[in-house]
Amino acid sequence: MASNTPEFIPESSPEDAISPRAAELANRRHQIWPIFSAAELRRLERFGHRACYADGASMFKAGSSDFGMLVILSGKVAISRHEGLGKTSPMSELTPGQFVAEVAQLSGRPALVNGHAVGNVEVLIISSESLRALVVAEAELGERIVRALILRRVGLIEVNSGGPVLVGPRGNGNLFHMQSFLSSNGHPHTVLDPAQDEAAAALVERYQGTPPEWPLVVCPDGNVMKNPSHAELGRCLGMLPDLSGDRIFDVLVVGAGPSGLATAVYAASEGLSVLALEQRAYGGQAGASARIENYLGFPTGISGRALAGRAFVQAQKFGVEIATPASAAKLQCDSWPLRLTLTDGTTVRARTVVLSCGARYRRPSLANLKTYEGRGVYYWASPIEAKLCKQEEIVLVGGGNSAGQAAVFLSGHANKVHVVIRGPSLAASMSSYLIDRIAATANISVHAHTEIIALEGDDDGLTSVRWRNNQTGQEDDYAVRRVFLFVGADPNTDWLHGCAVAVDEQGFIRTGFDVTREECRARIRAGDTRDDNLPERAALETSVPGVFAIGDVRAGSTKRVAAAVGEGAAVVSQIHGFLAKLPAGIA
Repeated sequence: MASNTPEFIPESSPEDAISPRAAELANRRHQIWPIFSAAELRRLERFGHRACYADGASMFKAGSSDFGMLVILSGKVAISRHEGLGKTSPMSELTPGQFVAEVAQLSGRPALVNGHAVGNVEVLIISSESLRALVVAEAELGERIVRALILRRVGLIEVNSGGPVLVGPRGNGNLFHMQSFLSSNGHPHTVLDPAQDEAAAALVERYQGTPPEWPLVVCPDGNVMKNPSHAELGRCLGMLPDLSGDRIFDVLVVGAGPSGLATAVYAASEGLSVLALEQRAYGGQAGASARIENYLGFPTGISGRALAGRAFVQAQKFGVEIATPASAAKLQCDSWPLRLTLTDGTTVRARTVVLSCGARYRRPSLANLKTYEGRGVYYWASPIEAKLCKQEEIVLVGGGNSAGQAAVFLSGHANKVHVVIRGPSLAASMSSYLIDRIAATANISVHAHTEIIALEGDDDGLTSVRWRNNQTGQEDDYAVRRVFLFVGADPNTDWLHGCAVAVDEQGFIRTGFDVTREECRARIRAGDTRDDNLPERAALETSVPGVFAIGDVRAGSTKRVAAAVGEGAAVVSQIHGFLAKLPAGIA
């Protein structure tokens, strides 16, 4: 293989089918593997130190090595990836002037590929911390490096390589949930079916994997787990770091949707230390949008996943620590600094807390709904779900913008999309451009005054739904295997009761002038409750000093991505104001 051929581009012959994304990547090889000039190498010298490796030496290993960025000064570095269980395959050889790294190295996460020396090799080792300093200080070099890091991650996802190996039978609900979790977080992975792959079958036999234990997960370091929780998987991949230390952050962001990521980026870029906690996947509900077309500056639209992915990398660039999946259980606001306890018992401390925890998907009251989640019932419309409903008839419930975007996206894969809404039309809750697009899409039908009242299925999953017209009372059974639920969401605030953060009747958090004097908590340290001990309450501050709320979880917020990002930016100046006006003696 040519020395400067990027490893993340699959080789193909003219008659092979190649995806549009793979074709695009193939045309961007020069961006994926930039070559630094002698002058540029000298500029990089001040960010790292030199090291030498003998011929054949292992330089880094997938899943265990944290090296930041390696710039090759002499010799060659051979890159290989895990093809599956116990198998590796060569990807490329890198030569002087090129560098080894991908997105994971920005935040000090383990490598996704292996590397060993070919001949005697000398490299410039740049730590993750120095790499972040480099991309900020050297704007032009930083742009090229960050672009390469992103494209390399995209390439690994495109060829389903360089991450954990999931082993389980096709259609398994646990396997689907794990795939969805990894895909939503932009993490490459490989899926093997033991019925079709000999190595996967051997692993199942060796570990005596039974259906309740599927999928088996092979971490990049070789460790095998049986149906791990998302938290266990996150720890195996370095997505969920150890947060048990004594560090006190300037800003603790709860929720990494558009508003939370905006807060993280602006706060970190202004020198504040930031920890962001996300319970499932960065991007929040916006990350599930197939195409956002009313966000300023993107006239042709952008997918929610792409927008969130860019913000996620941007946050890492400025040094934000992001933990996924990390679920908040209790906010303790009667002492200083503020303390937040996670569901695993870990406690983190911060001078300020920004609540951008969004909402939880609303679940209809259907008797056996839980049985078919991931086996025919879905709350997300990503490419994974789209592949499942190829050439099928599907049902989508909901009349908001997210439902409209999902319907249009899925119509390009499904044979027929039935949109079910309780109201008389889509006009009350959906943007007009989406209504027009749905009307112009031949394989989308809208069923007004209708709701699903029952789900039926077998051991393989959902097989049919029953819906009812609420005007006529007529009930019909419809043979479908995929139902997508976009029926709104409830504020994710139940866990805040212990801190007495004021909420409205629906559970959304009150801020600024919406907080009454009776609701206002003046305590900033134990035993001190004087109102004059506090700075003036800011527009996005809650009833608890130093605790702010932004985005969809805030009472009166505009449920739009642009509004969420705007609040995420605005809250940072209010955080600065709060920290600057703290009483003397408060740390």
